[in-house]
Amino acid sequence: MDIIIYHNPECGTSRNTLAMIRNAGIEPHVIEYLKTPPSRALLIELIDRAGIGPRALLREKGTPYAELGLGDTTLSDAALVDAMMAHPILINRPLVVSPLGVKLCRPSEDVLDLLPTGQLGAFAKEDGEQVVDASGQRIA
Repeated sequence: MDIIIYHNPECGTSRNTLAMIRNAGIEPHVIEYLKTPPSRALLIELIDRAGIGPRALLREKGTPYAELGLGDTTLSDAALVDAMMAHPILINRPLVVSPLGVKLCRPSEDVLDLLPTGQLGAFAKEDGEQVVDASGQRIA
């Protein structure tokens, strides 16, 4: 099973997403994108495959978003991608690639839509929120 997660180990949402992938019995290819950012071409491909625009992948919190004036809605997609290339912290996470698609997994349980196998057991997020029951079923 070839699953890739663009991961930041400092991010709770990213850690929860990675744990849910592993709870399905899958060991993903983990890319710590702050250490190894995607190329410009790959970033554009991931955005396209996720069916979102670059603005939807921009992270505001804890980034130079405001200082760079990225809230300006007249900025082109190319300018937003340029900013993400110059400052990878602007790339929101976790971004997951699977045979079933590409998705920004916020909230983390969105990853369940990308996993070709079910959860092997119960799963609770780091904050204690139960998202999968003991039989491996997603809790609505």
